Amino acid sequence: MIIEGKVFVVTGAGSGIGRDVVFALADKGARVAAVDNNGAALQETVALARNHSDRISTHIADVTDRVAVSSLPDSAAREHGVVDGLVNVAGVIHRFARVNDLEFTEIERIMDINFYGVLNMTKAFLPVLLKRPQAHITAVSSMGSFVPVPGQTIYGASKAAVKLLMEGLNSELRDTNVGVSVVFPGAIATSIAVNSGAMTPAQNAATAATMRMTPSPVAAAKLVRGIEKGSYHVFIGADSVLLDKLSRLMPARSAKIVYTRMRNLLAGQPDHD
Repeated sequence: MIIEGKVFVVTGAGSGIGRDVVFALADKGARVAAVDNNGAALQETVALARNHSDRISTHIADVTDRVAVSSLPDSAAREHGVVDGLVNVAGVIHRFARVNDLEFTEIERIMDINFYGVLNMTKAFLPVLLKRPQAHITAVSSMGSFVPVPGQTIYGASKAAVKLLMEGLNSELRDTNVGVSVVFPGAIATSIAVNSGAMTPAQNAATAATMRMTPSPVAAAKLVRGIEKGSYHVFIGADSVLLDKLSRLMPARSAKIVYTRMRNLLAGQPDHD
């Protein structure tokens, strides 16, 4: 898909990968309807867009609010005339804790944002995209959708649901003009843990210092490249690429590797092999 001249809707556009996807699309000549539930963060995205701010419109909406989401296609069309692509980036993690220690309110919040948010946006925009000569839907899943991360089991389950949703949608739309990609980031240098309320800034910085992370702009560039190529899967980071292969060849071994590296983040987990 040629990006230049197209119109994309991007969720989670107020920070992290979502913000950098807005920049990457605008840099390639696209117009962007930036969606986030934080109006101040959206304004910061526009302010940081350098010479491309005139290509970006802002839309304050909570992706879990189906009524609000249903109005976004008309809102985006008023600003840009048409919509050619949807990029679902908005997502959160939960506090690092065992399933047994998570409240159902925490679990439901993760599923509402990470899965139903993607489903709400996709259902709202798919009828519009099917009318375009060429269109594309992208959703950000996670490396955690195919290899378990201790203390983030519900997050992983929500992202596994996104994976199958996008893969199923890809099959259903195979004979249409709408392409579908699903993205699997590994460890990315963003503030998702802080924004999600799972870590303090100091804890996030300390954790980042012990891990090799892909810069957010690099992740965004790979995501956009996946749209251009019409990729089925987009793996971001050497960790995601390696663990995808290892999880299919030796699933138990790959799970143990991640457990060994991440176990200290799990509250109350003893530090021994």
